[in-house]
Amino acid sequence: MRWLELYLRSRRAPMAMAATGGCGVLMWALWSIFSDAREAGFQMVVLTVLLLVIPVTPTLAGPDDALESTAALRWPPRRLAHLLGAFLLITVLPLLSLATGAHFGPGEMVIRDAGGLLGLTALGVATIGAARAWFLPLGWTMAAVLFPQDGALGEALTWQSQAPQSKASAVMAGVLALAGLIAYGLAGPARKAPAEAAQL
Repeated sequence: MRWLELYLRSRRAPMAMAATGGCGVLMWALWSIFSDAREAGFQMVVLTVLLLVIPVTPTLAGPDDALESTAALRWPPRRLAHLLGAFLLITVLPLLSLATGAHFGPGEMVIRDAGGLLGLTALGVATIGAARAWFLPLGWTMAAVLFPQDGALGEALTWQSQAPQSKASAVMAGVLALAGLIAYGLAGPARKAPAEAAQL
């Protein structure tokens, strides 16, 4: 347990968990106060899941690049457990809202978007680093929300904002989740640039 505590602190996980929880509660409160509808629209659900993913991004990399690549620790299981914990944190907040007067759902959409966006984030961490990885889910999601498309290809490209019944969006989210899981689990976070590492 001591190792887990040190790991979470080195990744600033407590701060990220607080920020994620705060974002979830804030979005739920705003919808409860300012909307007469119980069901949040698809766009609101997508943006809420995105806001829950972004604070988790910095926790996917630690301060020491050398430690991240050492063979003394079995990193792949730890990284996979980290992603699973992040996924549970991101999904539990919207799913809990289904028992309240403001519904952020349906559950299938929350799970799809959380898995896809977290996988996209993990893929970004493994390729361009944690400091920039949040650009990918943010940019893609905003484009999908503003310019939703029809047809199989369009639904795949704007998978975040599609209805939960869309098979193309589910496939795209699954591919991104699996790609991020494999890339991050095996390779870990990309090494920081010297200037970036010097600031830590």
